[in-house]
Amino acid sequence: MRTPSLRPIAVLALTGAIVGGVLGGCGKGASSQRAAGGGAQVGTAPATQGVVGISTKNTTRLGGAEPPDDAAAVAQAVFAGFTAATRPQAVVLVDERDWPSALAASALASAPLGAPILYADGDSLPDATVRALHAMHPIGATALGGAQVVRIGTSAALPGGLRARSIAKDVEPAVTAAAVQKLLATVRGGSPHQVIVVASDAPPALLMPAAALSAESGAPILLVRRNGVPAATSAALRALHRPAIYVVAPTTLGKAAYSALARLGSVTHVTGTAGGGGGEATSADESDDPVENAISVSRFSHGSFGWGIHEAGHGLVFANVSRPLDAPAAAPLAAHGDYGPLLLLAHSASVPGALTRYLSNIEPGYTAAVPPVREVYNHGWLIGDERAISALAQAELDTVLEIAPRQPSAAEESVAAAE
Repeated sequence: MRTPSLRPIAVLALTGAIVGGVLGGCGKGASSQRAAGGGAQVGTAPATQGVVGISTKNTTRLGGAEPPDDAAAVAQAVFAGFTAATRPQAVVLVDERDWPSALAASALASAPLGAPILYADGDSLPDATVRALHAMHPIGATALGGAQVVRIGTSAALPGGLRARSIAKDVEPAVTAAAVQKLLATVRGGSPHQVIVVASDAPPALLMPAAALSAESGAPILLVRRNGVPAATSAALRALHRPAIYVVAPTTLGKAAYSALARLGSVTHVTGTAGGGGGEATSADESDDPVENAISVSRFSHGSFGWGIHEAGHGLVFANVSRPLDAPAAAPLAAHGDYGPLLLLAHSASVPGALTRYLSNIEPGYTAAVPPVREVYNHGWLIGDERAISALAQAELDTVLEIAPRQPSAAEESVAAAE
């Protein structure tokens, strides 16, 4: 696989526009306004915030200053709500103050429910969430008795008389995650054979890629602790009769947790080196770095499970490690459209070297024998405003996602000569 260096940044082709007015007024409110109960305001953003929602030829930015804005923007990009076919069956509403529940809720973005995720602020609804609910107007999920909203850990009143099904918040996050798994089984009419396990007391940045992996695979996320398996998770795994257990951020679990999991199913580490699939953890330094860990999850495959992305032709989702709630918010992009894994930036200002190298390895290429129109393309979804991912970083991503000329292989030259 070729590994070209990052080409000089060209002038961005600004093909998009401000998404605030279209996608629920996302990203226009300052943090102080959100804290006061107000949502994102529609209007011109202050110059210090930069322009939110600019798209380039290979990237699309969704969201704004806060997680509810980001979730609303993603939800409406996936479900515009203009026709019956573009309305979701149901929407998941989860308390933004409850990170473990939000992460577990990502599984509900998978088929067949395909539910986008929106955020509540405790028991109130941010303006961006209210607007998104009105715009999408969920149809109602037959498998859930016609419920249009699944509330997790919040009792926020719903606009327009929407019908809800609720999962109460529990002091033990594992209990809520197990309840989400049961709800998912109800929707599917059967229990899963694969589950994703993460340590709820691990750094959230290391767990973020599990959201997209769950949404793509349909494997529910169950929660353990670094040094043990809670009773609720043990009970859920026993009921699944030795499922395949995939551990994201495997170095965050200790021997006691692994021993307990091994008695409940077959355990595999979600790590992927440049050569392919996983099963064994890479070095601790790599696995403990959020950027490297996300790349590892994107590379990982084990049979039919996992992204296994080692080549061009994919959607890719980018978020900042400092905004873990953007991972569940972006989960629908892993289960709709061009199905993208979540990749991470350590800082808003630039693209990490490890991520640049990975994107260069999977950068689309073309030759005279196989012109661009016969090739495949990568596309990047950027989550959040410029405080999450700067315009400069967006330009860098746009450049390395662009299809580029390459030298044909000997086999391609032979085919071209034969034709």
